[in-house]
Amino acid sequence: MNILGIETSCDETSAAVVYQGKKVLSNIVSSSLKEHVPYGGVIPEIASRRQLEFINRICARSLSAAGLDLKHIDAIAVTRNPGLIGSLLVGLSFARALSFAIRKPLVLVNHIKAHAYANFLERPDLPGKTGDRIPRPRLPAVALIVSGGHTSLFHITSFNHFRLLGQTLDDAAGEAFDKVAKVLELGYPGGPIIDRVAKRASRAYPRFNPALLPGTYDFSFSGVKTAVLYHYQRHKNDRTFSTEQVARSFQDSVVSILTRKSIDACLKLNCRTLLIGGGVAANSALRETASDEGRKNGIRVHVPPMSLCTDNAAMIAGLGFHLLTKGDN
Repeated sequence: MNILGIETSCDETSAAVVYQGKKVLSNIVSSSLKEHVPYGGVIPEIASRRQLEFINRICARSLSAAGLDLKHIDAIAVTRNPGLIGSLLVGLSFARALSFAIRKPLVLVNHIKAHAYANFLERPDLPGKTGDRIPRPRLPAVALIVSGGHTSLFHITSFNHFRLLGQTLDDAAGEAFDKVAKVLELGYPGGPIIDRVAKRASRAYPRFNPALLPGTYDFSFSGVKTAVLYHYQRHKNDRTFSTEQVARSFQDSVVSILTRKSIDACLKLNCRTLLIGGGVAANSALRETASDEGRKNGIRVHVPPMSLCTDNAAMIAGLGFHLLTKGDN
């Protein structure tokens, strides 16, 4: 079964063809990110206009890259929620029209859950070697989804059963990265910049304590963001002030609480699999820290390749296959 996936939840326009929910035949992504940089964030109107302009061409390119045409497509999967309303409307309208035209089923997919599923796709960077070098994840699992708009922790028993364990009570982790990068005058998008700058720091200083929210799997990042702001305002003109050290300290705070709660959830639920997905999953400190803690606790940590951390249609098509067939693992 070939599923055509369509993803337009934010500033990316993406289409992909996935075979049997695992093999990525194509995954085309076009981003309008450069147009949002001057504003320091995504402008919804710009995003949806570009998606309206690109979506037909992106779908055509995806089919061509897969060596298929529409008669070979068995179903269409599209992001239903969450996301920017205008952007979602572009993808949903296009997918519904195409589904009607070719008389194939339409599957509506939750964008956040699809980020967790990205770990089950065959690794495009290691074609044909997935089984030999990177064992496939096994369910049940705990999934940490971290992006610019969402920070959520799930318990997954099948591809049709996601139970929310906790989520951010204020800023998403990626949003906090963007805001702190703005405070430190580093630019946008903040996640990749802070990750890069933090690597140049000889130490993390000062220490910014994360919000623990004991007894829950919820997160809060507004406090650490505000702590960075106050420290910057008070000390930015000090001779010893270091942007690199502050960036590293902030990043360590966020990574530590994300890892701690994820590992704790795995241990409490007796899950030996931790899935990490979303744009912040590309953060090198998170990937390294989570993997290290997983090894110490006998938990296998799975993180998608960089190309599948950001928004993409392959994860939509992959999860869509299981929703359509009601398959589990």
